[in-house]
Amino acid sequence: MIEKYRNRLKEIIEMSFRTLEMKLANGGIISKNEASFQLELGYILKVFGQLYEFHPNEKFNLEMENYVKLKSTSIKSNSKNARVDILMTFGTEKEFATGAIELKFFKKKNHREPNNRYDIFKDISNLEAYKENGIDLNYLFISTDHNHYVNQSKYSADTKDFDIRKGSKYKSGQVLEYRTAKPYGPPITLKGNYEFDWSEPTDNIYFTKIEI
Repeated sequence: MIEKYRNRLKEIIEMSFRTLEMKLANGGIISKNEASFQLELGYILKVFGQLYEFHPNEKFNLEMENYVKLKSTSIKSNSKNARVDILMTFGTEKEFATGAIELKFFKKKNHREPNNRYDIFKDISNLEAYKENGIDLNYLFISTDHNHYVNQSKYSADTKDFDIRKGSKYKSGQVLEYRTAKPYGPPITLKGNYEFDWSEPTDNIYFTKIEI
């Protein structure tokens, strides 16, 4: 039964991502920053989630900026409390699936490099921790209008470890290190294998998602 709710929650999340992509790419939604991006996705998730409540006992619940308790210290918060962008539950009181989404929305005019690339891997590290702490479905969803993240010819030697360009891959156990004189953050090592597969741009907007 729990597997049923996990599968349906996955459908809700995947459809919501595709809907947000199409609306942003075609002007149906205009997001100016990460906060509005989060609100728009939250609204779409809520709509699909409620449509998937097929029985009176089934409920879709969504909370933004809620906390998850971790077994180990988060590299993002330096504590065992992690604040999740979007946290969801779907099912009945007795049987339900859970999901977590971290979001990144990078605008070219707010270019914050190379720290943005580091923060992506930091979010993946947190999502791995959520999974280890019982969250069933964990996603990182990224949107940008800046091709620097997608098809830049190369990154600097000091920050090349944090590579998110189309087709780039991360291998489990690889140490990612900031080699500047004053590192933005400590080295990051992830447990999973990941590949960045950006969508073709529509109206110069790119999307990618990583499922943990």
